[in-house]
Amino acid sequence: MSERVNRAYRLRRRPTGELADGDLELVEEEVPELGDGQALVRTRLLSLDPTNRIWMSDIRGYMPPVPLGAVMRGIGIGEVVESRREDMPVGATVSGFLDWQELCLADDSRLLAPLTVLPDPLPGPESAFLGALGHTGVTAYIGIDLAELGEGETIVVSAACGAVGSIAGQIARQRGAGRVVGVAGGPEKCRHAVEALGYDACVDHRADDWREQLDAATPDGIDVDFENVGGPIMDHVLGRLNIGARVSLCGMIAEYNSYNEGGEHAGGLTNVGQLIMQRSTIRGFLVLDFGDRFEEAIGYLGGLLGEGKLHYDETIVDGGIEAAPGALAELFDGGNLGKLLVRVAD
Repeated sequence: MSERVNRAYRLRRRPTGELADGDLELVEEEVPELGDGQALVRTRLLSLDPTNRIWMSDIRGYMPPVPLGAVMRGIGIGEVVESRREDMPVGATVSGFLDWQELCLADDSRLLAPLTVLPDPLPGPESAFLGALGHTGVTAYIGIDLAELGEGETIVVSAACGAVGSIAGQIARQRGAGRVVGVAGGPEKCRHAVEALGYDACVDHRADDWREQLDAATPDGIDVDFENVGGPIMDHVLGRLNIGARVSLCGMIAEYNSYNEGGEHAGGLTNVGQLIMQRSTIRGFLVLDFGDRFEEAIGYLGGLLGEGKLHYDETIVDGGIEAAPGALAELFDGGNLGKLLVRVAD
């Protein structure tokens, strides 16, 4: 074994509700010498996503749960520092499943999906390739496309100032939506949604009268719901759908902490029957299923960015890998604006 040390978070216990001390353990482990077909990647930026919490629970999902004792799963950007792979030369910048660790030993047998070698030089800030020009921006693009948003229609976007929602609302405006309504937490975020992101109105879900605000902001009902939150917000939106409305179900972050250690979930929707009454459709989607459209989506988003028609926000938490658990809690508390990242190394 070499003297190189990797620090990583391993999942020791499945969370009950919010992530708690003891669910993850920060460990130090020696990194072995590279074998043929391996590369060593130093993580620079780690993406914090609501799905991180899903992966910790033993529930049926689109990926298997993180096994107890395994390094916590996560997406990041890093630099190849050693390599015995022709496709990943030393110095290359890569993105993909680097996980919650400082050093990732990458090979074909370990990787959930191949790491992507990014262009050199990068055509934008490195962090944008985990946000507006990365998997979150592509998620927004695909979700709007699947909803078949028509010109002049009313769309509601929950988590309107989040990584996905902030981009989705702007794409909706570019696609000719008649009214773009956001839902966000707090007056400052709602003001930002209108002034910086171009929403026509934004509802503060922390206000006592948020339901009345949402009704007033959608006087002609709702044609498209880009759903990132779930819970009571989604339930109220379902009650305002127009005939033939479409729901792009991207996430349900309000419910991810409701799973107990056994994978059981408490709660549910009461207005789901409105999908029948209004002859509406709901479609869940995962960006991982649209790998063949990433180039198309990033080209579109990059074009908007270059023309000054796309605003993107990011919150970067410093403090190294140790900051990851606290940053994830911030994500669920709504403390971030736009994409939430942890700076693991410079």
